[in-house]
Amino acid sequence: MKIVVLVKHVPFTLRNLTFGADHTLDRAERPGQLNEADEYAVDQAFRIARRRRDVQITAVTMGPPAAVGALRKALVLGADDAVHVLDDRLHGSDALATAQVLAAAVDRLGFDLVLSGSASSDSGMSAVPAMVAELLGVPVLCFADILRVREHKVEIGRDDGAGLRTYAAELPAVVAVTERCGEPRLPTLTATLDAHYKLIHTWSLADLGIAGHGGATVVRAVTAQPVDRTHVVLADDPTVAAIRVADFLALHQFL
Repeated sequence: MKIVVLVKHVPFTLRNLTFGADHTLDRAERPGQLNEADEYAVDQAFRIARRRRDVQITAVTMGPPAAVGALRKALVLGADDAVHVLDDRLHGSDALATAQVLAAAVDRLGFDLVLSGSASSDSGMSAVPAMVAELLGVPVLCFADILRVREHKVEIGRDDGAGLRTYAAELPAVVAVTERCGEPRLPTLTATLDAHYKLIHTWSLADLGIAGHGGATVVRAVTAQPVDRTHVVLADDPTVAAIRVADFLALHQFL
């Protein structure tokens, strides 16, 4: 089984973002990390590999040179190799342009299952997995809280607020997983050291057979949002304060 995991290199923090002359986010000079939701996708791929003997996991990303950091983390988490689509023409890619590049990379690799996180922390559109599936001509299952891979099909469980519902699709397919699918395990020292010897392939748009590239959207202006912070002072005893903090985190979905 060939599993391709789509991962994204996102800014380490969304504070003090800088933008280029074309009003797009300047990613090249900002410290970044593997998108947290994509860590869950890599971990789910590794869990599948532990239950089967024929699994090859390839992590794929696109972006500036610094995006290779996301691939290195994916290799530590269990990917066998990785592909970095690196090209100056990728700058400013919108969701559709991103999906076109990723779909071309996945198609070139060949696949049985494509996994990704449900959303990225820097945009949160949750649109790319479905777009990739459409371009590849395969079914898509989004917001998977539970993932099960059978011999010829994939099943997910999704909590839609009214209870857990089950959906299934024939392979090959694209699945976007949520953070509720299971906490990623902590990588071992051996996995961290082994990752240094795993291959990262660099492809250009020409390698993917893409002659022209450009987004369908144009950013006309960027306006900074005012910071509105509410300070809460906890003057209760430690036990009550801890309960109030836990309630606050749960209310705002930080837990």
